[in-house]
Amino acid sequence: MSYKDTLNLPKTEFPMRAGLPKREPEQLARWAENDTYRKVREAAQGRPKFILHDGPPYANGHIHIGHAVNKVLKDVICKSRHLAGFDAPYVPGWDCHGLPIEQKVEEQLAEAGEEVTAAEFRRRCREYAQTYIDVQREEFKRLGVAGEWEAPYVTMDYAYEAQIVRELGKVLEAGNIYRGAKPVHWCVQCGSALAEAEVEYHDRTDPAIDVAFPVAEGLEAACPGAGEDVAAVIWTTTPWTLPANRAVAVHPDLEYAVIEGNGRRYLVAQELASEVAARWGLGEPAVVARCRGRDLEGVRLRHPFLEDRVVAVVLGEHVTIEAGTGCVHTAPGHGQDDYLVGQRYDLPVDTRVDEAGRFKEDTPHFAGQEALKANKGVVALLEERGMLVHREDLAHSYPHCWRHKTPVLFRATPQWFISLAENDLRNKAMAAIGETTWIPASGEHRIHGMVENRPDWCISRQRLWGVPLTLVACDGCGAPVEDPAVMEAVAAAVEERGVDAWFDMDLSEVVSGDRTCAHCGGGSFHKVEDILDVWFDSGVSHAAVLEKRDDLQSPADLYLEGSDQHRGWFQSSLIESVLTRGRAPYKGVLTHGFTVDAEGKKMSKSAGNVIAPQDVMERLGADILRLWVSAQDYSGDIRISDEILDQLAGAYRRIRNTGRFILGNLAGFEPKRDALAPADLLEMDRWILAEAAEVQRDVARAYDEYAFHKVYSRVHQFCAETLSSFYLDILKDRLYTMPSESRGRRSAQTAMQHVLEALVRWLAPVLSFTAEEIWRHMAGKRSESVLLETYYELPEVADPEGLRERWARLRAVRAAVDGVLEPMRADKTIGSALDAEVDLYADGELRELLEAYAPELRFMLLTSEARLRPAAEAPAEAVAAEEPQGLRVAARVSGAPKCGRCWHRRESVGSHAEHPELCDRCVANVEGEGERRQAI
Repeated sequence: MSYKDTLNLPKTEFPMRAGLPKREPEQLARWAENDTYRKVREAAQGRPKFILHDGPPYANGHIHIGHAVNKVLKDVICKSRHLAGFDAPYVPGWDCHGLPIEQKVEEQLAEAGEEVTAAEFRRRCREYAQTYIDVQREEFKRLGVAGEWEAPYVTMDYAYEAQIVRELGKVLEAGNIYRGAKPVHWCVQCGSALAEAEVEYHDRTDPAIDVAFPVAEGLEAACPGAGEDVAAVIWTTTPWTLPANRAVAVHPDLEYAVIEGNGRRYLVAQELASEVAARWGLGEPAVVARCRGRDLEGVRLRHPFLEDRVVAVVLGEHVTIEAGTGCVHTAPGHGQDDYLVGQRYDLPVDTRVDEAGRFKEDTPHFAGQEALKANKGVVALLEERGMLVHREDLAHSYPHCWRHKTPVLFRATPQWFISLAENDLRNKAMAAIGETTWIPASGEHRIHGMVENRPDWCISRQRLWGVPLTLVACDGCGAPVEDPAVMEAVAAAVEERGVDAWFDMDLSEVVSGDRTCAHCGGGSFHKVEDILDVWFDSGVSHAAVLEKRDDLQSPADLYLEGSDQHRGWFQSSLIESVLTRGRAPYKGVLTHGFTVDAEGKKMSKSAGNVIAPQDVMERLGADILRLWVSAQDYSGDIRISDEILDQLAGAYRRIRNTGRFILGNLAGFEPKRDALAPADLLEMDRWILAEAAEVQRDVARAYDEYAFHKVYSRVHQFCAETLSSFYLDILKDRLYTMPSESRGRRSAQTAMQHVLEALVRWLAPVLSFTAEEIWRHMAGKRSESVLLETYYELPEVADPEGLRERWARLRAVRAAVDGVLEPMRADKTIGSALDAEVDLYADGELRELLEAYAPELRFMLLTSEARLRPAAEAPAEAVAAEEPQGLRVAARVSGAPKCGRCWHRRESVGSHAEHPELCDRCVANVEGEGERRQAI
């Protein structure tokens, strides 16, 4: 037998090689064949429930990297909750109605030259949505996301559409639905009103102008000494809205001043007088009169270019002195604050712009012109009339359509709204926000401000693809019929035939011929043909999904989406649930940031910095993508690049190789037969169990707090530093040189088995594919999938804190010795640490600690000899360690011959005639009872 044959080298069939892109689909097939998700659900029966409710992605196109972040986070949460002993089902969903799909189908029809009926168009939209549900489902499954993929919730399912109608009926019954001509965000390209969540803000450059509104009458009485030849001056960045001006607003509590310069007098806020005078080139203004804003109420002003229009000064709390003049141009048909002020003063809601974004034909000076392009003409007209006080270009934030990226118009149109004032809905919603846990905590302030300041919810859209706004309205007064029986009849029809049922139903099938309006007594009605806002569709998912499925419950424990959903799904769900249930639909809300490139730039195809999840999975594997998601602090922007992913792939290999090494060295080990009791383990093995128990506590806490980057860093540190660089590195000597059934080797294997049992479970929520592969190759009787498991109960060891404290100091000693040996390795004085001998010089407690391990220190330090000496004997060349203090280390090249089996340099090599290449320790391990160790 050769000496190589005497080595206890690991023998295993466990591959754990690179090749995730190939092996992961094979694992997906096994999960599907074994119906693993169903077994996970069965295993969790009877446990406390944890419900994460899926916010539905839009069924349009392939998934992008943001989808991957979102779905992986949800998967990690559900799997970690199962690991912690909860029943955590995951029901994915899709949002199917709305404009993006409608536009795609319109493009397809236009390319084919087809003209179809509305019913056929809706059918085509349904087919398009179903196509991408199927595409996205497979892409999400490829990410390793487990869930009810064969029974998701889909907002275009007939049962879901019927529930939308029923929830609309509840809102109607509560009295919160009304029709009104209020300003809404209007997209010309969409041809429809937009929800708040469909508007995003981008910088735009417009003329910022100061415009004179000459006083017609009443100023002298309100502001004695002002004179009559005075002009109130407004400041605006939307000159195109001036044809719709109906008032000038001032703040009742601000002080206003009449200032004089260049032969003219102007009325402005006192605090802004110097600023505006400088802007207009007047120098230091001369103030000729002062008054309070409330004194100006009712003063009459002439419109700057509409000769027959006189407008009033009104009071408004929205007026500020942050910019402008303190006098605010008010057009109730084109602004929310303007509309609210106009309601108080009964001002006309004058909408000058039509659906195509052009001025109406009865608009003086600008009939037929595109509103946003009319700014130049308005400025020119003001200058011609002598009413332009100042002009400059200003880059400012302006609302844009989130789909078309084009500027939107604020225009009053007849729409249907949910009132936030009725039933004190706004205040109740804000109270519910305070009762919800927000992660990060800043989310509470953000959504609170949005709900506090948002206008009433416009729920009508002028489109084709969606759930119809199934209201019956009076022809006389326009009030909706508030009869639950009517809504239920419509819902039943929709549940049977889908939304086409509403369009096919005759009015007589909905309301009887003898019905009269409860508001005006009229007897003539009509069906509303508008489409319901898609945010209402998804906003009622708590009712259509959580309350309808036996394995779910409401309110959900958690809603999780991108931070943009503070103004979208979180808000629509909140408002509908508070109104109809009196509470929020969720107990907690978690938000994540958006993906950006390595420099923090937004991803776009034009910039060439887009990274597709499909490409990452094909190149590196889904587990690398999952590890990247878990390693990020997702509360802010999430950076991704090929370099970042490659770095994570390196971290993955360190974790994977740790598992591979342990598995390889457990070949032939049967836990029931070979494992030792905790008290019989060597001290270092007891220490690693104590260390693993501490890591498990940290991991469990981080999973509970959704701090997955802490899970990643803690597990990676444990694998790379505690295990690979220290414990397993030291353990190789015992594993490879001691007899296979010796206490030293069985102790090592027992500890490794326990550590791996815990580690594979920690990994499962994040590295699901890799954890499953490890699980399949582990020894002992076990369930068919690691996904069925909860946390492993690590065996208790005596005095775990004492062990951890001692070994923390021993690791510091090892690090200090490595620091001395590294230069010797670098200059090739030695090849490895086993070519060296070291002397440790210490006194006091440190010496007492090291004396307890003195016979085995060389095994911990991986040197051929390690001697402990008094500090006073340290030679000048001994290196003082920074940690632990009081330690000095001297090292030299060993002159002893090298053992051919253990590679230690020992004087005993060659002293055994039958084994001339072995040291005495290896001879004992090969032919005798084997060496005996106590600690290391």
